[in-house]
Amino acid sequence: MKQLSPRLLNSFIFLFCAAMMGIALYMQEAMNLEPCPLCIMQRVFFIVTGIVALAAALQNPARTGRRVYGALTTLTALAGAGVAIRQIYLQHLPKDRVPQCGASISYMLENDFPLSRVAKALFSGDGSCAEVVWRDPVLGLGIPEWSLIGFLMLAGLSVFQFFRKP
Repeated sequence: MKQLSPRLLNSFIFLFCAAMMGIALYMQEAMNLEPCPLCIMQRVFFIVTGIVALAAALQNPARTGRRVYGALTTLTALAGAGVAIRQIYLQHLPKDRVPQCGASISYMLENDFPLSRVAKALFSGDGSCAEVVWRDPVLGLGIPEWSLIGFLMLAGLSVFQFFRKP
């Protein structure tokens, strides 16, 4: 791993995030799986993590800049992991403890709901986030579990990038 240049590692992080978005779009368009609010937030964090890594790869900064980019990608990946954990938690709640489904995010935005209410729905999820719509046939993991694994891998690479010696 030490032979990998910082630019190459950041390029890999960017490509991994792009692949995760490609998989998400495939699942939405080809498999007709509508994303819930927490799925949308996980996508946002994959995109932001990828953009930060792309900026780091293009700039190829010295040690201080590499640490700043490493910290930013770590924070965005951990935030995405937190959202994935929240969705996993909701999916494992007993049926009687699952939160009620509210208005969809698109409905809230189209009808000028307060931004604070839209943000709360995005970050906390609702009953639609507790529905398991797909499981991996081999390992039995759902979408948020795979997303969590991806975010933890990204966070690990980013921490490595932060602490690596020049």
